[in-house]
Amino acid sequence: MANNLHRLAVSGGLDDPLTARAFPAPPHPSRTPFQRDRERIVQARAFRRLAGKTQVFTSRASDHFRSRLTHTMEVAQIARAVAAELGLNEDLAETLALVHDIGHPPFGHAGERALDQCLRRHGRSFDHNLHALRIVDHFEQRYAAHRGLNLTLGVREGIIKHSRDYKEEEHPELVEFFLDQQPPLEAQLIDLADEIAYLTADLDDGVESGLLEIGHIVEHVEVFARCYSRVRKEHAGVEEKYLFYESLQLMQNVLTDDLIASIMQNARAIGAESLKDIRRHPARLALFSPEVEAERLQEKRYLYQTLYTCPPLEREHDKAEEVVTALFEHWINDPEELPPSHFEEVEREGLARVVADYIAGMTDSFILLQYAEIKRAVRR
Repeated sequence: MANNLHRLAVSGGLDDPLTARAFPAPPHPSRTPFQRDRERIVQARAFRRLAGKTQVFTSRASDHFRSRLTHTMEVAQIARAVAAELGLNEDLAETLALVHDIGHPPFGHAGERALDQCLRRHGRSFDHNLHALRIVDHFEQRYAAHRGLNLTLGVREGIIKHSRDYKEEEHPELVEFFLDQQPPLEAQLIDLADEIAYLTADLDDGVESGLLEIGHIVEHVEVFARCYSRVRKEHAGVEEKYLFYESLQLMQNVLTDDLIASIMQNARAIGAESLKDIRRHPARLALFSPEVEAERLQEKRYLYQTLYTCPPLEREHDKAEEVVTALFEHWINDPEELPPSHFEEVEREGLARVVADYIAGMTDSFILLQYAEIKRAVRR
């Protein structure tokens, strides 16, 4: 497929401004700057903790369900494949995929909503992209000469801008990230690689959990129904669950191929000749085709109506809110109970932010242990 957009890619060379770091770092003889960033992220504690954080189902339910870490690996696989097919910078795309969820707190989106609600009572808010930047710039301590991972400007920009836009007047602290310009295509494609990964995986985990039925999905999700019909014709007589697995793989390929073709078409439509043209365009170019976008929205509505808000998961969400809120209030009222390393940050960051930072870094199992501990303390 003639989909080469190499001229629009981030070069990643040593003379590329996007490979600049806040602290001097001698070039490596055999690894590119973005490859080095990838390895720094994979070796970070916050990355390892993704293994213990909820994607949709809590890790207590089954070892077979996705965690934030396994989801991240699936996104990285898709992102690298899209970048490779388009001739973009594969190392940058993969690195951004690996770091894209590093700022999420425990209990998935339910935990994030609860933490944001707690902070808003103190005039603050929680944004997992902004928190991810704080993690890689400040909280990770792997080097003797400085705090943070000292990532390249290109990766740090992608952390902030891969899934949304920020206005300089609202976030002057982000001025270095070209807020008046679009992110490179390598960053733009991450949000849709994320969509492809979870649209496929959440159907899989939903059926595995017993909360979704294959027949019901076929009736209500058009993109999956088309794939299932094709697979069933090619594999007549095969057990339903294997047809289901095969259909999920085909659906992921359909979505991925559409994203590749759409990015290529959109870049050609504006006559893009360089990364500057991508940056200056008034809208993002990484989009699904209108037909597939309509199917994506249909499936997303289906998942919200049948899975994400079903009674068993709503009970988990309620529990998450209870745990996060109780612990937040506990440390707000008794900050000296915080670990010393966090308590020392209170004067610089403010108590509410420090408490939120501490909670956001926890895994599901650790936060439940902390919750059980304060409940025991209250009973005593």
